[in-house]
Formats: sequence, structure tokens, C-alpha cells
Amino acid sequence: MKGIILAGGSGTRLHPLTIGVSKQLLPVYDKPMIYYPMSVLMLAGIKEILIISTPNDLPNFKNLFGNGHQLGIEISYKEQPSPDGLAQAFILGEEFIGNDNVCLILGDNIFYGNGFQKILKTSIEIVEKESKAVIFGNYVNDPERYGVVEFDRNYNVISIEEKPNKPKSNFAVVGLYFYPNSVVEIAKKVKPSERGELEITSVNNEYILENKIKMNMLSRGFAWLDTGTHESLTNATEFVKVIEKRTSQKIGCLEEIALKYKWIEPADLKEKIRDLKGDYYDYLKKIIN
Repeated sequence: MKGIILAGGSGTRLHPLTIGVSKQLLPVYDKPMIYYPMSVLMLAGIKEILIISTPNDLPNFKNLFGNGHQLGIEISYKEQPSPDGLAQAFILGEEFIGNDNVCLILGDNIFYGNGFQKILKTSIEIVEKESKAVIFGNYVNDPERYGVVEFDRNYNVISIEEKPNKPKSNFAVVGLYFYPNSVVEIAKKVKPSERGELEITSVNNEYILENKIKMNMLSRGFAWLDTGTHESLTNATEFVKVIEKRTSQKIGCLEEIALKYKWIEPADLKEKIRDLKGDYYDYLKKIIN
């Protein structure tokens, strides 16, 4: 399975912070925002990753990650000339995806919870063995901001509606999706919505019609953070700070994941960060030792 991080858009809700820099490069406590979705793909065992962003912002992501070899992974890049909807990611990434299945994660979403790695692995198995899409639902107080999922008492998905004025539930579809390879052709057939965008909801509804979609509810104690507003960005920073201080463990530490999976050698990382200072690198040096 391959992974795509959609890190485009103009981040207008975060102006003036994002006038000169991509939203996904803003700091969330001790690391750039994009580290968190990147860590999700890596935790899932995905080593081939495509970052999609604007022509102006893409060079900055290349400066940050390069080809990904320092993390033991392969990172590619693709321009999104204009923000025409989430489903556009599969059209832009068609060549990258090839004949593989794909996971899409939004560049401004943060996930944290016990057993998350197992959930990711299970989702991949469902896609690969059953050829079904997998989405995730989370309770929110402001569902009109999200794609809202309607389901029956057995959690079977009935419908998904994008940013409805009258939500049918308080459960939002979060920015993490697993799809079989068929998503590319489905995305090509999606027509622009009233907002003029290729909605991911249209893709999901197609899988609903085919009865080829499963939903996982994120349980109590599991945190999903959407950093699209000033308040939510501040809350995310405070959340990460508290968890890291209390547990003495980093969230979204890419090098730590790469070490765990043995994608990189401890001696090589030790040499690369030998002269680097700060809490993040002190943490890595402690892990290596």
C-alpha cells in the first residue's frame, strides 16, 4: 500500500499565519504539523509516500524531507495547481499509485491513542483482503464543519453528507482514508459539488452504493485533532505538550518510528544528529543510547 499526504490549500482560516507559509509547516509544539500525518503513514508500515501541495509550498516540503532516505522511506512530490477538492488527490497521484491500494491522510490532522498501530494494520488488511474502503468516525460538537456520517444501530454506513446545514448525526468522518486501487477510477468520475470541488464524500458514497465500505469509530480516550482554526491549532499544541511532558515520549517522532521498524540504523542516525541541539534531538539521542 502507498500513502498520500494532501498538504495543499491556502489556509485562509489561519490568516495571517499562513500568508507566507503553508499551514502544514506551522509548528504544533515541537515539530512541523506535517510530521504528525507522516508518522501515521509510517506507523502503518507505508514506505512510499506522495506529498501533494501548491507550487509555492512544495519546495519547502522538499527542503524538509528530501527524498525520505534519511527515514528509510521514499517520498515523492506532486503539484496541486488549485485546491479542487480532496478527491483530486487520487487523480493527481494516479501515476504514483499505479496498481497499488492507497491511504490518504490530510496534512492538518493529528491522531493519538492506544492501539492505533493495530487499527492501521487492520484497516490495510480489510482493503487488501476484502477490497473495501475503510473510513473513521469521531464524535464532534460542530458537525456542520465536516463530512457527517449517518449510520444504523449496527454502525453500518447509510450516507455521508459534506458540511451539511442540518447534520444527521454528530459523527464526523476524519481525514484518514484507506482505499482499494479502484478509488482512482471512481475519483475520475466525480463531478464538482456546489462548492466547485471534487468531494471525498462523493467517493465514499460510491463505495456505500457498492456496499464496499467499513467504518471504525474512534473510541473514548482516542484523540483526533483538526488544526484548521487558530483555536484548534493552539489546542493541538497544548495537547501534544501535555502528553509528551507526562509520558516522556514524543508524538509523531519520525526517526523513532524508522528505528522501530529498522528502516534506518541507530549508528547512522546518531552520526547525523551528533551536533544538533534541542529537546527533539536530545530525545533521539536518548533513544539511541
